[in-house]
Amino acid sequence: MRGILIPLYHSLSRKISPYDRNDIKNILMIFPMKEEQAGLYIHIPFCLSKCGYCSFYSIKSVNLIPEYIAALKKEIEYYRKTFSSFDTIYIGGGTPSLLTSKQLADIFTSINKYYKIDKSAEITLEANPGDISLDYLKTLRDIGINRLNIGIQSFNDKILKFFGRRHSAKEAIAAMEATRVAGFDNLGIDLIYGVHGLGIKSWVNTLQKAVSFKPGHLSCYQLSLSEKTSLYKKYSLNEWHLPDEKTELKLFLITAEELGNAGYTHYEVSNFALTDKFKSRHNQKYWRHVPYLGLGPAANSFLNYKRWWNKATVNTYLKDIACGKMPVEDSETLSSEQLQLEALFL
Repeated sequence: MRGILIPLYHSLSRKISPYDRNDIKNILMIFPMKEEQAGLYIHIPFCLSKCGYCSFYSIKSVNLIPEYIAALKKEIEYYRKTFSSFDTIYIGGGTPSLLTSKQLADIFTSINKYYKIDKSAEITLEANPGDISLDYLKTLRDIGINRLNIGIQSFNDKILKFFGRRHSAKEAIAAMEATRVAGFDNLGIDLIYGVHGLGIKSWVNTLQKAVSFKPGHLSCYQLSLSEKTSLYKKYSLNEWHLPDEKTELKLFLITAEELGNAGYTHYEVSNFALTDKFKSRHNQKYWRHVPYLGLGPAANSFLNYKRWWNKATVNTYLKDIACGKMPVEDSETLSSEQLQLEALFL
């Protein structure tokens, strides 16, 4: 089974050994931080609807957002003696842009209360084009968010409908224009190719449209399916098909060529940046095995050779926090060989 490579919060492995929550507390006190500053990932697991290709955990119960933020603030406090500072913060989802600017500011108040944030920190928010307004973007800048990653996926309404996206091509274009007016110069776009009904010519047009906005970063993911998704169900019924491997390879090479000609450097499997300044500093921490703290359901954390991850659902997460427990599901200790192997894959 193939899956879109998005290094947000899912661990590469699970259930290595029996786990006691007290063990993680002891580990956190024993292991010192590396010299390089850590990254902070915050998961916002709420979506108004599920995209057809998405297998990541999310819920529609947006009424739980206030309770969730209260729990998240407690988890932020839990790690204050383990992590002291961050030079990258990444708010992913789900759909983080469902949160109001006031709710986001509340989260950042807690972060700044317990941790030192580097003056040149990269602070990213994932956003859905349909949620973006000029006023909202301006308040994000006031909060301290200096990088946006927008889930455009396509500028083609037919493809967006096929994906089950909430926004239209017109809204995608309006969102791109608004980010520039609001003063965001560090902007990333997500696109998906290898799509039923989207030929090579159409994909090249999509790339050229994206490049016309001069985003600093482009992530181009080849459509892949999980059995958990609605698109897989339609695929299994032969309602649509994926390109063959030869076409997939051609699309991959064309993507690299088109973006290379536009001045972008291909620095990870799916990622392209105009200059080093626009490479995702946060995502690079994952494959370089720099310490990072992940907060929220299913979020992963890493410190030296130890990785641990939270329980996967909002309900279990909220229950543990309410009981004064750390919402950790399990942990594993990685060998040097495992770390090297992961670096190759990531």
